[in-house]
Amino acid sequence: MTSGLLRIATAGSVDDGKSTLIGRLLYDSKSIFIDQMEAVEQASQNMGIDYVNLALLTDGLRAEREQGITIDVAHRYFSTPRRKFIIADTPGHIQYTRNMVTGASTANLALVLVDVRNGVVEQSRRHAFLASLLRIPHLVLCVNKMDLVDYDFAAFEEVREEFVQFAEKLEIPDLCIIPISALKGDNVVERSENMPWYEGTSLLHHLNEIHIASDRNLIDPRFAVQYVLRPHSDEFHDYRGYAGTVVSGALRPGDEVMILPSGFTTRIAGIDTADGSVAEAQAGDAVTVLLEDDIDISRGDMICREGNHPKVSQDIDVMICWMSEQAELFERATYAIKHTTRWARAMVKEVKYRLDINTLHRVEEANSLALNEIGRVRLRTTAPLFFDTYRRNRATGSFILVDEVTNATVAGGMILGESD
Repeated sequence: MTSGLLRIATAGSVDDGKSTLIGRLLYDSKSIFIDQMEAVEQASQNMGIDYVNLALLTDGLRAEREQGITIDVAHRYFSTPRRKFIIADTPGHIQYTRNMVTGASTANLALVLVDVRNGVVEQSRRHAFLASLLRIPHLVLCVNKMDLVDYDFAAFEEVREEFVQFAEKLEIPDLCIIPISALKGDNVVERSENMPWYEGTSLLHHLNEIHIASDRNLIDPRFAVQYVLRPHSDEFHDYRGYAGTVVSGALRPGDEVMILPSGFTTRIAGIDTADGSVAEAQAGDAVTVLLEDDIDISRGDMICREGNHPKVSQDIDVMICWMSEQAELFERATYAIKHTTRWARAMVKEVKYRLDINTLHRVEEANSLALNEIGRVRLRTTAPLFFDTYRRNRATGSFILVDEVTNATVAGGMILGESD
């Protein structure tokens, strides 16, 4: 029996062993090919080391291998008989915070690594805070390199207490702390005999068993229309369907629904997929919805329930992570905003404060955001957005800002609510 796909974002400071841990998971779960292993063995010899450097399985860029660091967000795929996994190996350097935000935006679980010798450092706090801000439901702290302190319980306990003390200031619904050695494989796939004082499970066992089905928003039906299907053929001349993805909740034929922005109500006549009609579509399903009435609907419109619909507003309070190296976000600046399938233009009405994500303090006098900075901002859009707060619904509570001149994505954002 499988437990569904688990999306994991790894985080931690430089040299905490993220790439080695992922390499160990891939290797011990037999998820790599022989030629990949041979290439890594050869690369390890070329580097002059007397062991197989499993980190090279994930450090794909030449600059990463030469420097021994992770720069880009690398996605790795592996599976066990229990479930499938996608791991986003995100960078640890402070200048790549934006990459970590990108990699963690769709994650079910954040895996934060800490070197037991260094304890909880600035980047550990930064990544734990980002995981909390992005509302990743599950967080696993891996206290790594236990082999370098002779698997000492006191060393682990000191790091554990320090992290728990910091985590109490954050919103982390589910926290698990595991002592490991990614290099030696202790507590990664199998329980380690070197740490008899640890009574918990191995990391892979925890990842296999963690329950994520209830993490999805199955309460609020939201369907963002991406494309209107009107086939020009005699066979389907009466066919009019609305293609898109169910971003949250569930839809069934016979459900009474409301269309935004028009506010018209109708019923669902049917739900089609590439494999035929279905009796229900849930969050994440790409489907075509057929309606009983002929209503003017276009890309960017939303199908929801009359008694359970999102907020509709042009004025929103948001948290923004600024990602542009070329320019800063400043008041009165305008950008293109993409929210679900809807595009509009947005102007920055006010920068309320910038967050110091090391101390969690607010810098109230800030009026701009530079690369990797996070702040609370008030936006005004040219067209109404149909949104829920990010706390309630990650799918309809998130957006991106795009520079209209360069067409580059310059920010990711989370909607806190309607602004005054």
